[in-house]
Amino acid sequence: MRLLRHLITALLLLLPLAACSKTPPLPPLAADAVILAFGDSLTYGTGAGESESYPAVLEKLVGRRVVNAGIPGELSETGLQRLPEILDREKPALLLLCHGGNDLLQKTNQSVTAGNLREMIRIAREKGVSVILLSVPMPDLSLAPPEYYAEIAKEYGTPIESKALPRILGKNSLKSDYIHPNAAGYRVLADSVYDLLKKSGAL
Repeated sequence: MRLLRHLITALLLLLPLAACSKTPPLPPLAADAVILAFGDSLTYGTGAGESESYPAVLEKLVGRRVVNAGIPGELSETGLQRLPEILDREKPALLLLCHGGNDLLQKTNQSVTAGNLREMIRIAREKGVSVILLSVPMPDLSLAPPEYYAEIAKEYGTPIESKALPRILGKNSLKSDYIHPNAAGYRVLADSVYDLLKKSGAL
């Protein structure tokens, strides 16, 4: 009986951890669904060829159109201004939001960046668009994403990919310079997003 009680207690302690680690669900993507990859140079594919960017690789993996709406050098404030028109034009079912890297490089106040990301997610959600957030690591030796990415994902109940870019940028064979992946690195990022899409139920 004592062993049984210990086992039950252990299971009860593990349940909250399991709940915390579960990927938030997304609606299944229709066969003709459009996916919008939105961000800066990391989305654009700086450091690799056009067909080697993560949206281009992901398009082949998911069998659906993936629009590459990345602009190198863009700050999140400008991205926020740009997003509504692209959402209206492309009418995506899913937004892959990877923004804030240039804010980090220019040392923009983190609360400003976080506010811009929140507003982008809010705008997308209001238009019926699901969102996946991709966190960007700090441009230092830690390569740790700022905490606000995880906080925003939890706040909005949206799936987040937070491990791929730190892992890529921490390995010389996967990057073209200190802040951009190379073709192999973008392949890793696309694979990670693809895995998250499957875990969330979108695929």
